[in-house]
Amino acid sequence: MSWIAVQTYYKIRREVTAIEQRTVEQERTMYLYKDRVVTAYREFPIAQVFDLSYRKMGGGTEGFLYLHTQQGVYAYTVKEDPDPFIQAFRNL
Repeated sequence: MSWIAVQTYYKIRREVTAIEQRTVEQERTMYLYKDRVVTAYREFPIAQVFDLSYRKMGGGTEGFLYLHTQQGVYAYTVKEDPDPFIQAFRNL
């Protein structure tokens, strides 16, 4: 089955060693299928996803995409506007 919409998100973590601290950013992809939403490490049946929302940080398009599910709310860092992904979800 092919996906309906795709959204790039980023996992940001800090690595601390004895001599330095650095930020590591990993690019990941979220896929919307007719029956589920799939991220790098989680899969949510569409019946368990209540809503998707987006909140900007600062003046650009970077912000958080929130996935509201039966298990709780999951936040994903995005750099581009996820509105097409959210609209595709709402059209299901």
